[in-house]
Amino acid sequence: MTSSPAPPDDSAPEGTENSESTESSARLDTAKLRVLAHPLRVNVLTLLRQRGPSTATRIAEQIGIKPAAASYHLRRLAAGGLIVEAPDRGTGRERWWKSAHHQSIHDPATEPPEQREAGRGYAQAVALASVDRLHQAAQEVPLLPSEWYEAAVYADFALWLTPEAVDRMRAEIFDVVARYRHSEAEAPPGASPVSLQVQAFPVPGTVDLDTGGR
Repeated sequence: MTSSPAPPDDSAPEGTENSESTESSARLDTAKLRVLAHPLRVNVLTLLRQRGPSTATRIAEQIGIKPAAASYHLRRLAAGGLIVEAPDRGTGRERWWKSAHHQSIHDPATEPPEQREAGRGYAQAVALASVDRLHQAAQEVPLLPSEWYEAAVYADFALWLTPEAVDRMRAEIFDVVARYRHSEAEAPPGASPVSLQVQAFPVPGTVDLDTGGR
């Protein structure tokens, strides 16, 4: 899974390309996975990728946390190499931050054993962050312009699939997403950042859980 909607060769969800980031993508190692094992940090990083450089004060207002908390999470993201300062922005004591990469890549199927625990923590944080963003989107549904209300999708499907079938479906979905990916500069008139959440998981309570040693 990823912390941004990934191209076909990546393994999962969240964000948009950011033309101001310095590199295309970051493959998450154990240290980066641990930094991102917090839903607020996932949401802060997503916000920087979706809306571009920002400050702790602005991020705090957009996410609904205190500026001190936003500053703390920004520092953790910076220490992990996931964001960098934008020195050409702001003045005086105001610090602006931007994402260091367009997207983060994490593939659970290829992670080494020592990354498994950190990878699960990151996956849980991504899921919780997605729930939080969906909750925020739900508050805006009654106020959306007609064209966006009619185009938006809030769907839930119950499918009987094997893990192998889910993996194939995921790859096919990412192929479709790749056809619609472009930078802000290439976006047509009237375009807005769109959050496409793709989740595929066993219905809770239907799979025997592996609790050994955890």
